[in-house]
Amino acid sequence: MDMYVVAIDQGTTSTRAIVFDQAGQIVSVGQVEHQQIFPQPGWVEHDPMEIWDNTREVIGLALARANITRHEVAAIGITNQRETTVVWDRHTGLPVYNAIVWQDVRTQPIVDRLAADGGPDRFRDQTGLPLNPYFAGTKIVWILEQVEGARQRAEAGDLLFGTTDAWVLWNLTGGPAGGVHVTDVTNASRTLLMDLRTLDWDQGLLDAFGVPRAMLPTIRSSSEVYGEAADESLLRATPIAGILGDQQAATFGQAAFGPGEAKNTYGTGCFLLFNTGPDVVSSANGLLTTVAYQLGTAPAVYALEGSIAVTGSLVQWLRDNLGLIASAPEVEELARTVPDNGGAYIVPAFSGLFAPYWRMDARGAIVGLTRFITKGHLARAALEATAFQTREVLDAVNADSGVPLTALKVDGGMVANELLMQFQADILGVPVVRPVVAETTALGAAYAAGLAVGYWSSLDQLRANWAQGRCWEPAMAAAERERLYAEWKKAVTKTFGWVG
Repeated sequence: MDMYVVAIDQGTTSTRAIVFDQAGQIVSVGQVEHQQIFPQPGWVEHDPMEIWDNTREVIGLALARANITRHEVAAIGITNQRETTVVWDRHTGLPVYNAIVWQDVRTQPIVDRLAADGGPDRFRDQTGLPLNPYFAGTKIVWILEQVEGARQRAEAGDLLFGTTDAWVLWNLTGGPAGGVHVTDVTNASRTLLMDLRTLDWDQGLLDAFGVPRAMLPTIRSSSEVYGEAADESLLRATPIAGILGDQQAATFGQAAFGPGEAKNTYGTGCFLLFNTGPDVVSSANGLLTTVAYQLGTAPAVYALEGSIAVTGSLVQWLRDNLGLIASAPEVEELARTVPDNGGAYIVPAFSGLFAPYWRMDARGAIVGLTRFITKGHLARAALEATAFQTREVLDAVNADSGVPLTALKVDGGMVANELLMQFQADILGVPVVRPVVAETTALGAAYAAGLAVGYWSSLDQLRANWAQGRCWEPAMAAAERERLYAEWKKAVTKTFGWVG
C-alpha cells in the first residue's frame, strides 16, 4: 500500500491540506479561505473557530481528492501564519477574542511602553527581534489587558496562548478532551518571549511583558511526534510529527539546509530567509535573527530573515478595495498593457514598514502620479513594489553575511507571475529560480513530519527531491536597474512619519 504525508498549511488568507507522495510531489489539495476582519484602521483579525472548522473541511477535501483514507497517511505536518495570536479557554475550547493577525499594529502603545526602558532593541540579543507590534508577545499583552477578566483567568491557569499551529494541534488532538498544547522552536522564536540560545521561555522576558508562564505551550523541536489525531478526526490515530512556521517551512521545503542557502517566499507578505547554520548571527542592517528549524534532539539551525509586510496583499487591495482587477492573476495581464511604470511607485506601508526599516510610523503612498498614469501603470507599480522591497532585504542580507547571493530560490503564490519574476531578476541582477513544486511551505511541513516517522530517511533524500522548474536571468542594463532602485528608495522616504 502506498503511503503519503498530509501537510496542514494554516495561512493568512486560507487553510489548506495537501497530500504529498515520497517524491515530494502534490497528490491533492483542499483549500478554503477565511474572513479577513478589519475592526479599525491598522487592526487585522481572524476568527479562530472559522479556521478550525476550515481545517477539518480541507482535510476531508484533500483525502477525498486523493482517494485515500487515514490508513494511507504516515504522518501529519503543520505549518502556519506566524505571530498571529490566539488565546482560548482550556476547558471550553472557546477563544476569548479573535485571533490578532501578524499584520495588526494596535499594540504600538505597548511596544512604546516596553521600549521606554532600553529602546526598541531592548530584547534583541536574547530574542533576535526588535520590539514591534508584528510579534506575538505584545498581542498577548493586549488581550490580557483589554479583554475583561482575561488576566485573572490566565493567572489561574484557565487560558492558553498559541500561534495558529498550537491552536490547530490542540484541537486536532482532542481540544478540551486532552488536546496537546505544544509549539515548535520556529514559532516560539517569533513571540519575543523565547531565548534563542536556550530555546525555552525566559522568565525575565515573561516578567517584563507580564505574561503568565501557565498560558504558554511547551516548546518542542520542529520534527518529532507531538501526539495523534483524536478519534473524531478523519485522520484519527495518525501521528502529528512536524511543525514549522510558514517561512521556515518554505526554507525547509526548498532544501536550503546548509549555511549560506536562502529562499524568498512571495505570499501575503514576502519573507527572505538566509541559513546561518548553528550560529546565532545578529543583524546590523534591519534583519531578524530567527530559528530556521530543529530536527529532534539535534542542535537548532538559525537564519537571518528579511520580513516584508505587504506584497500579495497589495494585489488583493487592487482587487478588493479599488476594483482594478476581478481576480489576482489578472494583475499580470493588466501590467503587461504598459512597457514600464510610467514613473509611478506604490509603497505599500499599510502596516508600517518592516525590514529593513522597521518604521511603524509609515503609511502607504502612491508617488510620481501624472495625467499619463493609467491603471496598467498602477498594476505594474504594485508588482514592482514586491521586487524593490526584496532588493532592499537582499542588500541587507549581503551586508550582514558578507557573502553575496549568486541566485535566489523563490516560491509562493506570486511566483506564477512571470512578469514579476523577470523584473525581480532584473532589479537584483542575479538569476531567480523557481522549483518544480512551488508549494514549498506545505512541503516543508510534510518533510519535517515524514522525517520524524521514517517516511523519509535523511536530508540528502529531500535534497534529491528538489528540482528546478524555471530560471529567469537578469536582462536589464545595470544603469537602468540602479536608476529605478534610486527612485524607489526616494519614494519610500515619502511614507515616513505619517503617523504620530
